[in-house]
Amino acid sequence: MATTPFVTAEWLKARIAAPDIVVLDGSWYLPAQARDAAAEYRAGHIPGAVRFDIDAMSDGTSGLPHMLPRPEVFAARMGALGIGDGAQIVVYDGLGLFSAPRVRWMLQVFGARDAAILEGGFPAWVAAGGPVEDGEGRAREPRPFTARLDNGAVADAQDVARALESGSAQVVDARSGPRFRGEEAEPRPGVRPGHMPGARNVHYSALQAGGRLKEPDALRAVFAENGVDPGKPVITTCGSGVTAAIVSLALESLGRPARALYDGSWSEWGSDPERPVATGA
Repeated sequence: MATTPFVTAEWLKARIAAPDIVVLDGSWYLPAQARDAAAEYRAGHIPGAVRFDIDAMSDGTSGLPHMLPRPEVFAARMGALGIGDGAQIVVYDGLGLFSAPRVRWMLQVFGARDAAILEGGFPAWVAAGGPVEDGEGRAREPRPFTARLDNGAVADAQDVARALESGSAQVVDARSGPRFRGEEAEPRPGVRPGHMPGARNVHYSALQAGGRLKEPDALRAVFAENGVDPGKPVITTCGSGVTAAIVSLALESLGRPARALYDGSWSEWGSDPERPVATGA
C-alpha cells in the first residue's frame, strides 16, 4: 500500500481486481447536505465496493452519535461484510474528502493499519474514467477480522479537560466558525452553543480544496493562522467525531499525527451541564 494516507484513482484502477484489495464506500452526509448515502451507493459505486455505513458500524447504545463500538462488535461487523485480516483497504466518499477520513480512522484505531483514502473520492474516480456499477453490491464471504483497540488514539472528555487545563495538548475544533463562536444553534437538541474554553478552531473546509487536502505549505499556513502548532501535541474534535478526522488527516500528512481524536466531541461536551462552555472568538 502507499506510504502516504492516499492512493490515486490511477493506482486503484491498476489494482482493482487484486484479491487483497477491498474498497469501501464510506459516504456519510450531514442532514443539512440533504444527500442519501445509501441511495447514492445503489445508483453508482466503484465495482466491488462494500458500503461502510458509519452509523451502522458505530455504538448504537451510547446515546451519542458515531461512537466507536466495542472491539468485538466491530470485528463481527467487519467480518460479516467480508473484510478480513490482511486486507488492503481503500476508502472513498461521495464528496471527495469528508467522511472517508473518519472511516479510515476507525479502521486504524481497531488495528487495520493498511488502510488508505482514495484521493479525490468518488468524483475523482469518475473523472479518471473509472468503471462504475449500480445496485446493492456484491455479497462477500464472511471472513475473520481481528480488532484491537488503540486506546491512546481515542480521547474522552476527561482527557480533553486535562489537556485544556495543563496545556499538554492543543484541542483543535473542526466545526465552522459560527458554531465554534456560539453564533449558531447546535443541530442536536440539548447541546449548548459555543466551544471548550481554550480550544482552537480550524474548520475542516479550510484544509481542503476540490475534495482534496491542500498542499503542505498551505496546510501549515491554515494552522498557523488559527494559532495551532502542528509540532506540538493535538487532540482533534468536532460536532460528532467525523470531521475531526479531517484535521487529524491533515496533521498526519504533515508528518505530525494528532495525539488523539475526541470521540464524543461537542455532542458530548456541549450536552454536559458540568462542562464549561465559552463563546466568541
